[in-house]
Amino acid sequence: MNARNTCTTPLPMQAPAPFDRLSSLLERFRVRAHLFHSGPLCGVTHFAAAPGRGFLHVLRRGKMVVTHQPQAGPLERLEVAEPSLLFYARPLEHFFHNAPTEGSDFTCAALDFDGGASHPLARALPPLVLLPLGKVDGLQQSLDLLFAETDRLRCGHRVLADRLFEVVLLQLLRWLLDHPEQARMPPGLLTGLADPALARALTALHDAPGQPWSLAQMAQQAGMSRSAFAARFKAVVGDTPADYLAHWRLTLAQAHLRGGRSLKSIANELGYANPSALSRVFAQKVGMSPRVWLEGLAA
Repeated sequence: MNARNTCTTPLPMQAPAPFDRLSSLLERFRVRAHLFHSGPLCGVTHFAAAPGRGFLHVLRRGKMVVTHQPQAGPLERLEVAEPSLLFYARPLEHFFHNAPTEGSDFTCAALDFDGGASHPLARALPPLVLLPLGKVDGLQQSLDLLFAETDRLRCGHRVLADRLFEVVLLQLLRWLLDHPEQARMPPGLLTGLADPALARALTALHDAPGQPWSLAQMAQQAGMSRSAFAARFKAVVGDTPADYLAHWRLTLAQAHLRGGRSLKSIANELGYANPSALSRVFAQKVGMSPRVWLEGLAA
């Protein structure tokens, strides 16, 4: 009696389906670019810090020195010797020093972050990202379109330049997600989104903040055990999963309150049993009641 061959060829393991790590964030918390300069800069140019305001500078050609106030975060003095992006995600005073006879050529935009300092990306990014233009794949095509709009006056050029600056910013954020170590990203949201397993859990939390998330459910999204997930989340993001979820819900609550919605209308949507429960957590984490917080914004 012949033995039947029961060996089968194992099926290849399927790669995880791709997913979008940024859209839900940027749809809820917009970053708006506003072109304000295109051309040479000579001498010393001062860029003041303002609440909720960042900057995206493109050094097209030339070289320069950038200075910051002592203990502001970045180095006090930086030399930039090649075409580069300078991205200030948070309010930070800075100065460009350019030789009067050899002025460097710039295209610059101011960035308005919804929610100011509470914008999730503004909180997660370092004070300054300095990156040579040649490092970001695909960036040159967007810059060519941007420069074509800023080099000559045409109908709607300012509106189109603003949108193209936002495209450049998105490409920069993609690069940061793919190269967190090169960018020296501090632990936080972006380092979490750069981790393939944690990114799935974080994106699920961002998309469904009102779901009654347990540690086991979050770990399942990441395809990890509870203990391994909790340890890795803390090490990479800097918070426990529960603390991150609470902070994300409060960030959304603040955005809704700024937009005129009431606690009653958002409590259940954010996973709280009633407005009182949300108000208590808000006061514990923010240090004041929602009413007092809103009064401070108005003032």
